[in-house]
Amino acid sequence: MKIKHLILLAVAASAGLSPQGKAQLALGTATTFAVLGGSTVTSSGSTFVNGDLGVSPGTAITGFLPGGLGVVNGTTHNDDPVAAQAQADAFTAYNSLAGESYLPANDLTGQDLGGRTLTPGVYFFSSSAQLTGQLTLNGQGDPNARFDFRIGSTLGTATSSSVRLIGSAQAANVFWQVVSSATLGTDTQFSGSILADQSVTLDTGADLSGRAFALNAAVTLDGNTITVPVPEPPGTFLLFTGFLGMVVGVRRMRRHFQDSAD
Repeated sequence: MKIKHLILLAVAASAGLSPQGKAQLALGTATTFAVLGGSTVTSSGSTFVNGDLGVSPGTAITGFLPGGLGVVNGTTHNDDPVAAQAQADAFTAYNSLAGESYLPANDLTGQDLGGRTLTPGVYFFSSSAQLTGQLTLNGQGDPNARFDFRIGSTLGTATSSSVRLIGSAQAANVFWQVVSSATLGTDTQFSGSILADQSVTLDTGADLSGRAFALNAAVTLDGNTITVPVPEPPGTFLLFTGFLGMVVGVRRMRRHFQDSAD
C-alpha cells in the first residue's frame, strides 16, 4: 500500500510538469494543403507551393506548370472530392477558432502587432489587424504552444514585415482566423496558417511558412514560397519535463519516508 502511494505521488509530479500547450488544431484532410482556394488560385512569376494545392467549388487554377512558372511540390486538386473535403475540414477548423474565448488582456483591437512579443494564447481583434515590422511569438520552451488569432475583419502586413518564432514556438501551431480577407505585403516573411472567409493575397516576394486557405474567394500569389509546416518532435522537451517530474517524485518520496520515520 505504501509503495502504491509513492508511485501515485511520482506520477502526479510528472503530470504536473507536462506540456501546457493546447492540442494541435484539427485540420483534417486540409492538413496536407499549402494553398486552398474557394473560387480560384492564380499565380504570377516563380511561385513554389510545398504541399498540396486545391480549389473548390471553383475550378480555375492558373500560373502553374506546364502553362505557367509556378511549381507545386505536392498534388493539385481541381474541384475534385479531395479538394471539396479539404474545404469542408478547413471550414470546421475556421469555426473552431472563431468560437475560442480569450482573456481581456489579449484583446488587441486597434493595436499594431509590430514590435510585440506574445506568449501562447488566443488573441482577438474586433476589426482589422495590421503587422508593421516584426512580431515575435515566444513558445516559452513548449513545442506544443498554440497561438490563435481571431480577426474580425481584414489582416494586412506592411512591406518586409515578419513573424519571428522563438522559445520552441512552431509555425504548425500558429493560426490566423480572418473574417474577411488577408493580404501579406511585399517581401513579408510570415508564419502560421491563414484561414480567411474570403480571399488571401500574397504580394511579390512574400513567403509563408504555413497555409493560405480562402474559404469562399481567391488565393492570389506572386513569386512566393508557401510551405506546409511540419511539427518538430517534442521528444527533448518531454524528456526534460519527465526528468524534472522524476526529481520531484523522488524528493516527495524521501519526504514521505522521513515523515513516516518521525
